[in-house]
Amino acid sequence: MTRDRGIATSRRTVVRRAIRDGLIVSGLLFGVYLFAVVGPQVQSVGFDAYAYWSVSLDDPYATPVGQLGAFPYTPVAARLFAAAGALAWPTFLWLWLAVLLGTAVWLGGWRWWLAVLAFPPVALDLYHGNIHLLMAAAIALGFRYPAAWAFVLVTKVTPGVGLLWFAVRREWRNLAIACGLTAAIVAVSLMVDARLWATWLENAVGGTLREGAAQSQIDIPLLIRLPIAAALVIWGARTDRSWTVPVSAALALPVLWLSGFAILAALPAILRPELRPAGRAATSTLAARPSRGTAGAAT
Repeated sequence: MTRDRGIATSRRTVVRRAIRDGLIVSGLLFGVYLFAVVGPQVQSVGFDAYAYWSVSLDDPYATPVGQLGAFPYTPVAARLFAAAGALAWPTFLWLWLAVLLGTAVWLGGWRWWLAVLAFPPVALDLYHGNIHLLMAAAIALGFRYPAAWAFVLVTKVTPGVGLLWFAVRREWRNLAIACGLTAAIVAVSLMVDARLWATWLENAVGGTLREGAAQSQIDIPLLIRLPIAAALVIWGARTDRSWTVPVSAALALPVLWLSGFAILAALPAILRPELRPAGRAATSTLAARPSRGTAGAAT
C-alpha cells in the first residue's frame, strides 16, 4: 500500500513538472515570437516607451489618448521622463528594455525568473515597453518600504487602491509614509507645473475616460473594477493574503490591458523573506482582538 502511494505521488510530481515546464517553454516561445516575428513585421516594439521618450514639458498631453506618443501620466511623471529625450531613441529603447528585463528577473528571483519571463503579459509588457513591471517592483518593495508606493500613485494613480492594505491592518506609519511622500511630491509639482495638472485632468484623464472603450482593451469599466479591487484588498488585508495587493492593483488600472497583468509578476517577490510583509503574525489581532476585561488580556 505504501509503495503504491509512493508511486502515485511520484507520477503526480512528474506530471506537474511536465505541465509547468511545458507552460514555461510555451511562454518563452511566445516572447520570442513577439520580438522575432511580430516586431519586424508590425514595427511596434516600444510603442509605449516612445511616449516616455518623446514627452515634452511644453505640452505633454497634446497627443490624443491611444495614439503613438500619447502620455497619460501625471506632470510628476512627465518631469521624470522628460530627460529621456536627451538620448537617441534607439539608445533609450535598448536601455529601457534592459531595465524592464532586469526588473522582471529580479521579481522572479533565482527560483522563478524563467516563469516570470514566460508569463505572456510580461512578454507583452516588455514588447510595448510599459511601466507595469516597474509598478510590480514598487508594490513588492512597498510592503517593507512604503515610500515605493509613490511611483504607483504619480503614474497610473488608481492602482494605489492597494494602500487599503495598510489602512485595514492599522499600519498607520506605513500608510503615512506612502501618502505623505506622494502628497509632498505632488505639492511641489503643483507649485511648479499647475498648468500641466489642469491639462492632464482635461486631456489625459478625460481622454482616457472618453476614448478608452475605443481602444484594444479588456472592456470592463473602471467604475466596476475599482470597487471590486478595493473589496479584494480589504479581504486580503483582513485574512493576511498579500497576493491580493498586486491583483487588486492590476484590476484597478485606469485602462485594463492584457499586458497590465504583468503587475502579477510581483507575486513571487512578495514570497521572498526580505520582502515579505512585516508583522504577518500580528494581523491575527484584526480577526481575534481580545476584548477589555478578558482574562489574561493584560499580563
